[in-house]
Amino acid sequence: MSSMAVDWARPWLGAWRTHGESALTEVARGLPVAEALGRMAAAPVRFVPQAALPAGVAYEEYIFRTRTVPTRDNLHDFFNGLCWQRFPATKTRINQLQAAEIRAQGIRPQRGPVRDALTLFDENAAFLIAPPPLWQALAARDWHRLFVGLRPLWAHAQLVLFGHALLEKLAAPRKAITAHVYTGVTPAAADGDDLDRTVAASLAAPTLARKPFLPLPVLGVPGWWTGNEDFSFYDDPFVFRPARVSITNTTNDAA
Repeated sequence: MSSMAVDWARPWLGAWRTHGESALTEVARGLPVAEALGRMAAAPVRFVPQAALPAGVAYEEYIFRTRTVPTRDNLHDFFNGLCWQRFPATKTRINQLQAAEIRAQGIRPQRGPVRDALTLFDENAAFLIAPPPLWQALAARDWHRLFVGLRPLWAHAQLVLFGHALLEKLAAPRKAITAHVYTGVTPAAADGDDLDRTVAASLAAPTLARKPFLPLPVLGVPGWWTGNEDFSFYDDPFVFRPARVSITNTTNDAA
């Protein structure tokens, strides 16, 4: 299917290739996504067709109760399945927290701060393993320092993508695609199992309610996009936005 095409040679997909390339080949041959995912290495859940989800039942609660993931035949759900394969502890913890919030709050028109943050994490999070100066420049939204002045430090850094919607969007790369870098933990290394367990152990409702994320336009990462070799790439305020300036009212007027 053309809509399921993935260029596994992209630098941001290197760590996903082992998990995904053979499964996507099976999908291209006509296998449903749920079945293709099920043929891969063991995950803590099973993948079933979307039709298995009963009407009126919350998706996250259904996964929690049945340990099965309703899966559509599209790239979004394909990458979601790969995330379950590669980050089983983190995905399990996200699901536990989602189910706990649903049990406590019920299903409402608005998710609330914790469920909002969990959804953002699940869909768009990334993990940064980097020297402190890169973290400092990212927190300051000092894009020129982050990507130009400190460019040599990226040889000692790694951006690990997690969110399955983020991965889906990057199947058709465009400059504005932005990850939400999780700041609840700053892992020292990107070893797969250790990273998964470290992130999972850090996830808690109070932490997530504070929205512990920093935006990072992913195609700005050195080596990820040939266009950023010309440093004018970063002179785009619609993508590389400056930090918001907090304006304090210094007048003596009474409120």
